[in-house]
Amino acid sequence: MTNYPEASRILVAIDCIIFGFDGKDIKLLLIKRNFEPEMGKWSLMGGFVNKDEDLSDGATRILYNLTGLKNIYVEQLATFGKAGRDPGERTVSVVFFALIKIDEHDSEAVKSHHAAWIALEDRPRLIFDHEQMVVQAIEHLKYNAALHPIGFELLPERFTIPQLQKLYEAIYNIPIDRRNFSRKLLSTGLLIDTGDKNSHSATKKAILYKLDEEKYKAKFHSFWNFMPDSMRRSD
Repeated sequence: MTNYPEASRILVAIDCIIFGFDGKDIKLLLIKRNFEPEMGKWSLMGGFVNKDEDLSDGATRILYNLTGLKNIYVEQLATFGKAGRDPGERTVSVVFFALIKIDEHDSEAVKSHHAAWIALEDRPRLIFDHEQMVVQAIEHLKYNAALHPIGFELLPERFTIPQLQKLYEAIYNIPIDRRNFSRKLLSTGLLIDTGDKNSHSATKKAILYKLDEEKYKAKFHSFWNFMPDSMRRSD
């Protein structure tokens, strides 16, 4: 028996926008649906919230099932609830935004879900309002990457400054001056020199760094000074 007899049945879903970086392109993890509605079409990874589950726990569960990863960067982005957005049934979707290290995910889990990494500029037509979700997530990534050091969430544990520069060039689709970027980045004190060099570098071997986790957490909400001036917001 319900305490709200006049209330209509509305399902609550979670859709996860998962970004990764392969060293060249920002990629989106998408699944090809094997069920109706819209079977055979491309979709974000999602699912319905369990009865006794918090939204954040639901997102963690869905992300783990697809990627095999826990303790990744994830935040609630937006809610989409337009009537008729899902032809199957009246559904409100809570969208979560996640950043993962591509080289650490469970590739077998991805295959079992009929999922694939697709470059943002090559993404196919998505079902329902998922394209609107992705567009909003891209803008959110660009905005936050200029204000906070979230870009590190997309890199392997050890990385070079040129790799980090390529990441930000991919996010904003613009060239970044190498010397200025390197100088500003090193001035933050967030990087620890591992003493090793990248043997796979195309030119001279580049120094491998790792993130100073304590400083990363302490500076998260004030870190943006290494970005080019043209990327800063002028309010």
